[in-house]
Amino acid sequence: MICSALQWLVDRKNLEGLENLGEGNDNVDADEPDWMRNFVPNKEPERKNLIHKKKIESRSKEKGDVVRDLHSLGVKEKKSDDSEAINVKVKTGVDEVDDAIFLLEEYDSDAENDRKSKRKNGEAEDFLSSGEEEEDEVDGLGEEEVETRLKVYFCSRTHSQLSQFMKELRKTKFASELRVVCLGSRKNFCINEEVLKLGNSTRVNERCLELQKNKKNGTSKLKKLVSGKRVRCKSSSSGCSMLRRRKIEDFKNEIIQKTEALDIEDLVRMGRNLEGCPYYVSRRMLPTADLVVLPYQSLLSKSSRESLGLNIKDSVIIIDEAHNLADTLISMYDAKITVPQLNQLQSHLDGYFQRFRNLLGPGNRRYIQTLMTLTRAFSQFLSAGNKFANQTDPVCNNTEEITSTSGFTMTINEFLFALNIDNINLVKLLQYMKESNIIHKVSGYGEKAATSRIVGEGKAISEGESAISGFRALTDMLSSLINNDSDGKIIVSTPTQTFNGLEGGYIKYVMLTGEKMFSEVVDQAHAIILAGGTLQPIEETKERLFPSIQLHQLPFFSCGHIIPSENILPIAVKHGPSGQPFDFSFKNRSSPTMIEELGLMLSNLVSVVPEGVVVFFSSFDYESRVYDAWKASGILSRISKKKQIFREPRKSTDVEAVLREYKQTIDDLAVNGPTCCNGAILLAVVGGKISEGINFSDGAGRCIVMVGLPYPSPSDVELMERVKHIEGLGRTIPSNNPVCGETGFHVLKRCKGKGKEYYDNLCMKAVNQSIGRAIRHRNDYAAILLVDARYASDSTKRGFSHSTEKLPKWIKNQLVPTVPNYGEVHRLLHQFFKFHKKKGFNE
Repeated sequence: MICSALQWLVDRKNLEGLENLGEGNDNVDADEPDWMRNFVPNKEPERKNLIHKKKIESRSKEKGDVVRDLHSLGVKEKKSDDSEAINVKVKTGVDEVDDAIFLLEEYDSDAENDRKSKRKNGEAEDFLSSGEEEEDEVDGLGEEEVETRLKVYFCSRTHSQLSQFMKELRKTKFASELRVVCLGSRKNFCINEEVLKLGNSTRVNERCLELQKNKKNGTSKLKKLVSGKRVRCKSSSSGCSMLRRRKIEDFKNEIIQKTEALDIEDLVRMGRNLEGCPYYVSRRMLPTADLVVLPYQSLLSKSSRESLGLNIKDSVIIIDEAHNLADTLISMYDAKITVPQLNQLQSHLDGYFQRFRNLLGPGNRRYIQTLMTLTRAFSQFLSAGNKFANQTDPVCNNTEEITSTSGFTMTINEFLFALNIDNINLVKLLQYMKESNIIHKVSGYGEKAATSRIVGEGKAISEGESAISGFRALTDMLSSLINNDSDGKIIVSTPTQTFNGLEGGYIKYVMLTGEKMFSEVVDQAHAIILAGGTLQPIEETKERLFPSIQLHQLPFFSCGHIIPSENILPIAVKHGPSGQPFDFSFKNRSSPTMIEELGLMLSNLVSVVPEGVVVFFSSFDYESRVYDAWKASGILSRISKKKQIFREPRKSTDVEAVLREYKQTIDDLAVNGPTCCNGAILLAVVGGKISEGINFSDGAGRCIVMVGLPYPSPSDVELMERVKHIEGLGRTIPSNNPVCGETGFHVLKRCKGKGKEYYDNLCMKAVNQSIGRAIRHRNDYAAILLVDARYASDSTKRGFSHSTEKLPKWIKNQLVPTVPNYGEVHRLLHQFFKFHKKKGFNE
């Protein structure tokens, strides 16, 4: 599929080349030799020199204009009272910083020209503080003429999946025929060790942008030395050395000379050697790229597309792992702001307004007061939110998996009216926040003031969440509030009283429909290909993303697996070794009898299955409960005599180490031969990192055990809102509020149509993702055990709604739907592995 799309791209490029060549040769004498007719003058260097010359002239003109403005204004303003007020300095005991750098330029939202803010003398200081080396910074790198050309975009969910794609691409001729660019997050690309230490992706992004801004402003500080003298110096965080224009250009030229396709790891390695930023180099390569490999978010989010400069018009877009596309798409447009963020914003805005209120123009003063009103309204609403709960949709979290909190849901209009902010023009406010630089000004002054206060009190400075994060959360929330009322819901979780005071609490907007966002991509692209091993049933995807298109208008292709039928043995296991029926429904799964029966089955299983076994549980909490019970009963020690036991860690950063040790144990077995221990067993969780994107090929996954049907928790408020929304797709549902105290179970009970189908599909897609981890190539083989009586059935009486009908065709066709007892399961497994062991010897 991918090779076909890339060959189409190559053919189109060749065709365009021939057409351009033909147009240029219309006036060429037919008697001229081929080398003359095929010669095309290379005017690219000449064109670039012309562009560069124009840029220099433009910049010189801009500087001249500013200098003239300064000359005409400077003498008068130096004598003005306002200038004296602006240049007031605040002593911190460590350094002195002019508060003037935090003063906003005058802003007029009703300006009729280019909507840029009018500037006061603040511009003079900003301009004069910028050194000539700013010309060498990354800010100027995006100014070159953008070359538009046909592209293929390949998207997947995770970094590891994109790396796997690049490895496969290198096996084809297209790796050398096409220009390939890999895009990723700043965190994946960053080579600045000081920034990487921050760990969190949000903080890495903010620090990267902050370094660029600091370098651009070039703000000087008076630093007090130990001797008591003060010297003027550059800020310690005066920019990132990896962003020099020369380094970026050298890096880019080095990539162009490479003949093979480079993935993120290759770019990072080259970046370290050349001391250039891989993140911005990859962005610089975009205009001339033929194939762009990138994560979902970078392409599906409109703001990300605009930020990266992605032009998807008339391009081919391939979206891999598309089984969760609809949910992934709408989650990108969720917004959430917490109580600590609101408290920090209120403090910073209040402090800033008190300091500069007499110096701010009327436009800035009005908008800052509006922001103060909004943050105060949000905070007060969370504090007194309980009284609104009875008037809206209540949330009852009474399951063991979710921490009990008090919360409720509202529509956008209900929320705006409840807070009495329906009269505020949020569109204009958002425009102001985007154009005025208020986020950085208020955050900078707030952090400086907080640092001054802490140093004055003799306390150590601790790194907390940046105020910029709070502002971005507020911006996202305000952007959400201008959506249509039916597009989403507001979820309010009120703070809970603890020994440390009020903790928790947030306001979250949950997007419920992705049709509008996806249509923006569909309308521009030449073609979109959704690919995945678990796309079926396709009706749900069509309903949520292409509701206006008839099903027969969507070409759908499904094929079998490349492995022969004898290489897979899926069995629905209804009974345990003691004859106890398996029932892992929420009501019965925690019973000691059920947990013990599962342990007995695995104790038998490890003796017949060679190498690696992966067991999937529905949640981390349930896996922990089972593990502790097995440890107490001695079952764990019985299993460990045959296979070394590994567990999936809750922290995703620790998964890699566990997997490495698990696979090494199995590899050692292949080298050293069988011992008393015949392999390893890995206890994993559905929906965890191991269940998606990790390959268990060959010995790493000889048997996959799926414990129960992993339905999502009904106490997930966001999920229940989606279920209710989807239940109403295509038909009118009653608008009256549900019964007070309605739980997720009640919601599911009321849903009989599309909502219930969506909930069932979520479960089976998770099953299919997990069990598909084992078979990874043609000669691979594995057994799959579906452990629950609900999987078992008479194949002749199975209806479409039965869970096993939603298994992939290549598994469903080989499924043993029912066996009389566990002894038959054991016999089938013994025959299966004996056959493949003999087959391996013969080969």
